Amino acid sequence: MASSSESATYFRKGFGLKSEVQDELAADYEGAVVDLLRANDYALTVGGVTIRLAREFGFCYGVERAVEYAYQTRRKFPDRRIVLVGEIIHNPLVNNRLRSMGVEIIARSEPTGAFDFSGIAPDDVVILPAFGVTIDDFNALREVGCILVDTTCGSVLNVWKRVESYARDGFTALIHGKYYHEETRATASQVRKYADGQYLIVRDMDEARLVCDYIEGRLGADALLATFAKAVSPGFDPAKHLQRVGVANQTTMLARESIAIGEAVGAAIERARGSEARAASFRSFDTICSATQERQDAVRELLDEHVDVMIVIGGFNSSNTISLAALCAERVPTYHIETSNAIDPEAKSVHFRRAEKVHRESDAVDWLPAGAVRVGVTAGASTPNNKIGDVVARILATRGLTVPV
Repeated sequence: MASSSESATYFRKGFGLKSEVQDELAADYEGAVVDLLRANDYALTVGGVTIRLAREFGFCYGVERAVEYAYQTRRKFPDRRIVLVGEIIHNPLVNNRLRSMGVEIIARSEPTGAFDFSGIAPDDVVILPAFGVTIDDFNALREVGCILVDTTCGSVLNVWKRVESYARDGFTALIHGKYYHEETRATASQVRKYADGQYLIVRDMDEARLVCDYIEGRLGADALLATFAKAVSPGFDPAKHLQRVGVANQTTMLARESIAIGEAVGAAIERARGSEARAASFRSFDTICSATQERQDAVRELLDEHVDVMIVIGGFNSSNTISLAALCAERVPTYHIETSNAIDPEAKSVHFRRAEKVHRESDAVDWLPAGAVRVGVTAGASTPNNKIGDVVARILATRGLTVPV
């Protein structure tokens, strides 16, 4: 990526308008209910219902920065057409707020999954999302000559540097992530800076075990390629490109699974080719972002304190929120909801995403247990505080209760 010093049309550090947009950001995203919970040691009890909020939740630094830069961009260019490449973050409310500010959002074309930049003009301002964009997309926009405002998260950039170093040194990047996710697509593209840069993307430990099976001779190349047809680099040859492997991950995956995948692949290489091969031909670094790790740690602590049910708030396409829901579902009944509208106090129902590998939405009635109950609440890194407060109010309303003023 270019730096802000290379061109007056590329910006990564905002426009110095932070103070001018702070009040607007606060009005749109801060919340009094969350402030109340914080002031009461992250707990609130009303009429037999205790709400326990995880100590780390909601907007992370990278999300705050991306959203703030989008607001700064609108303030800096009040009369320009502003276009956002995909969603700024995976939160429908935030993206809709940007639309209301006159920011156009380009969606991927079907069935190719590519962005169509043919309608972008040199006078336009284009915002790159917190997930980043692929090298090809970046270069295509640079060729247009439009102003680019790059909000790519610093944690994502760190992963890019890691996989680029793998490619430079002749290692295939084995990425723990979702091949279709914006961040993983952008990360995988970084290896293509080198002529023979290669990648393979595994969704979870089950898929990683297939790679281990190939390395140890229990699975053939054709079967491997059939499974990962959409998740490998062009021209990927298992016999050649799984000789030297470097593990990285999408920053929002389950941290413990990323670590376990790295260990499993390293152990497979050692069993197949010996400890010297592992030392020379295998690398692994934990590239889960600190905010993702902190939120996962905080929800584990909350579960250890005992709650009867968990509400996890965030976009259904938000990877870090899905990871939080998966952690919670191992211990207690868990409901991943996008907004407070998912909870219907009158019907005593909730519309939620099940914590499963395949996305599936469901409805539940009488989801809130009778009697005294402890409800745990957490939120993905792209969920604003005021929306968390709205959910708390709906939980209480299910029992005919209100948040104390």
